[in-house]
Amino acid sequence: MTISTAELERARPAAAEQSDEPGRSTRRPPVKAWLQPTLISLIVVAAFIACYVGLQRDPQPHQVPVAVTGPSLPGEIQQALGDAVEVHPAADAEAARHALQRHDVVAALGTAGPGHLDLEIAGAAGTSTTSAVSHLVEAYARGTGADVTTTDVVPLAEHDARGLAGFYVAFGVSLAGFVLGSNVLGLAGIMRLRHRLFLLIGASAAIGTVGAIVVGPVLGAVPAPLVPLVLVLTLLAAATAFTTKLLGAFLGPVGLPITTLVLLTVGNATSGAVIGADLLPAWAQAVSALLPPGAAVRGIADLSYYDGSHLGGPVITLALWAVAAGLLLSLHPRLKPRRVAVA
Repeated sequence: MTISTAELERARPAAAEQSDEPGRSTRRPPVKAWLQPTLISLIVVAAFIACYVGLQRDPQPHQVPVAVTGPSLPGEIQQALGDAVEVHPAADAEAARHALQRHDVVAALGTAGPGHLDLEIAGAAGTSTTSAVSHLVEAYARGTGADVTTTDVVPLAEHDARGLAGFYVAFGVSLAGFVLGSNVLGLAGIMRLRHRLFLLIGASAAIGTVGAIVVGPVLGAVPAPLVPLVLVLTLLAAATAFTTKLLGAFLGPVGLPITTLVLLTVGNATSGAVIGADLLPAWAQAVSALLPPGAAVRGIADLSYYDGSHLGGPVITLALWAVAAGLLLSLHPRLKPRRVAVA
């Protein structure tokens, strides 16, 4: 039987197409296969830009806590500045400064003689927050014809002039935890579940230790005690890694983009490091301290500048995320008895 040249030419494209992926059907992929990754990518980029850029468009102070001394000044400040501040009356300048140094407030205001106001701020509270408070007090002073003297009593570390070290280390540790959890997802076929859980715990501790050493003793950007800082960063890495693996195990391919949106995007954007928590919109303030990155940023700041005065809340938040995700992962084979375990 003789095959013509024309028939050979017609056969070549089909043979070439089949040889690209042997054993694969030559059918056109379903629409879902085209749409799902595209839509997920568009949602992630839109959410990332909206959170990081949108929150910085027009930050407004809301209930910024300020300690105010004097018999009449607290009422006058509250009436003049309204909801922009939350006035905490203080018995005297020493009490106001103590509240500032404990991070109960972000500024302390009092009188230093007729026509003169004394404003003490905590630079460690963040540039955006302290600038907002300074502008509010200066506006009040202009209206009353008073002068203002501003003193930073809790300054930032020498190697963290913009106060962003806490944000960057939290973002870096969160990203490392996400990568860890994503990679451990692929070990389901070659490693037992308990071994994968041990791997997550050990690697999270390593991430926290390396992060603390680099940002602390090596770079000097975070002046926190090393051991407590390692604890906070380890809990952050564990919370992110366990949550990443949990969502990937229960939700499949959609789990990783959801983790990216919730923890890496919303969590870091609302952490209160780039834009002070008191300047965030109401919805962002509501989730800020409840998500691991926001809790970690608060914990790092408390350890670095406020002697850990409010460290309990962030540590509990991070531990709850890590422990809850770990428990759910350990129960996954029982919760999904008819499916092949992919936890």
